[in-house]
Amino acid sequence: MRGIVALILAGIAMTGCAQDAHERIQAYNDDGLSLYRQGRFFDARESFESALALKSDDAGLLYNIGQCHDHEGNQAQAEKYYNECLVRDPDHLACHHALTTLFVRNQRMPDAVKHVETWLTSSPKLAAAHAEDGWLWHEQGDLPRAQARLEAALLLNPHEWRALTELGLVYEGLQRPDRALILYDQSLLENPNQAEVKSRVARLKAEGAKPPKPE
Repeated sequence: MRGIVALILAGIAMTGCAQDAHERIQAYNDDGLSLYRQGRFFDARESFESALALKSDDAGLLYNIGQCHDHEGNQAQAEKYYNECLVRDPDHLACHHALTTLFVRNQRMPDAVKHVETWLTSSPKLAAAHAEDGWLWHEQGDLPRAQARLEAALLLNPHEWRALTELGLVYEGLQRPDRALILYDQSLLENPNQAEVKSRVARLKAEGAKPPKPE
């Protein structure tokens, strides 16, 4: 009987420890996010690192630390943490885009292309991977290719907000603000937290853009 009681008490203690660790991780992460929004990237990184010390396999924390390094200008460390994040979560959408953007920003286009091609190969049915490919073709100035890739993404998932946004940008580049406006509105329905897209919609409307009339 005493042995059973001891096991029960040990189980309760372990549960309590797990709950305590979870609460500490959440607190560190929340603090890091708050500091990050204030532009205090060094302090935010310290909070994320404290959380990571308690949960070393958390892809989100690895991504957050990579973002802090990125904003601090430490590109090598940012790349390291982005890659570690993707090992743990191969389809972490924000991390894929952050790493591709890092390559483009540092004039490493072959690395960016290889990275996106590898993602497409591993996740051929994932709309976000096709959207990333479309974004990359847009970055290279190939609007028709970008348009085709983004439309392919939307065939896989018509609710993929990033593909909608990027296709809107392509249509702006093709001097079709009417089509861009429709796509931006659809994208904002899927993800309202896009301040830049809201600004673009307001600008296009101020310039007289209207959705195309039905044919």
